[in-house]
Amino acid sequence: MKLPNPTKTETALLEPFAGLSLESIIVPITAPEFAAATVAIIAAAIVGFDTESKPTFAVGEISQGPHIVQFATRTNAYIFQLCHTDCRAYLAEILQSHDVQKVGFGLESDRAQIYKKLGLTVNALIDLNTEFRKQGYARTAGVRAAVAIVLNQKFHKSKRVTTTNWSRPQLTSAQLLYAANDAYAALKVMHGLGLPTPETTRGVSVC
Repeated sequence: MKLPNPTKTETALLEPFAGLSLESIIVPITAPEFAAATVAIIAAAIVGFDTESKPTFAVGEISQGPHIVQFATRTNAYIFQLCHTDCRAYLAEILQSHDVQKVGFGLESDRAQIYKKLGLTVNALIDLNTEFRKQGYARTAGVRAAVAIVLNQKFHKSKRVTTTNWSRPQLTSAQLLYAANDAYAALKVMHGLGLPTPETTRGVSVC
């Protein structure tokens, strides 16, 4: 029997997700800052991962995203804005690495967008939707349902923030919190599921 995902009504009754604060979100701008962020991300070995793109509204308009790529460790989130060309070599090092596992939800579209924009193949992806399907859930779980199932917490995704301009050079506090905690929630769910860590990675769907 397939397991149902929790409804929005059910998750609304839970305690809020304990996410990262603004103080834990790092937004590199200069090459040395990107280098330092890259060292921290590689040292973590497993990170939450996601991307954000400026939305398209006109018929036939083609997305130019992603505009940001975000990573989360146990203690910090790192927001790489592609408007800063200095970030691209460092992004390539992280994204193409087989030694840094990148955990998230519905990552095939992120992988495709990154390849289209940057010509980079993202390696060592762990798509948690696949793990939830293995555990018998009928539909793609997504971050909201996954946080409720695994952490017994409510994860709020604001449509108002989702549809903001992610290409702007100066992101708002709301955008930073949204992007950081999308990635951070995936990492927390990964640990909550008790899935193998990089030290015991055999058997996990890494692609």
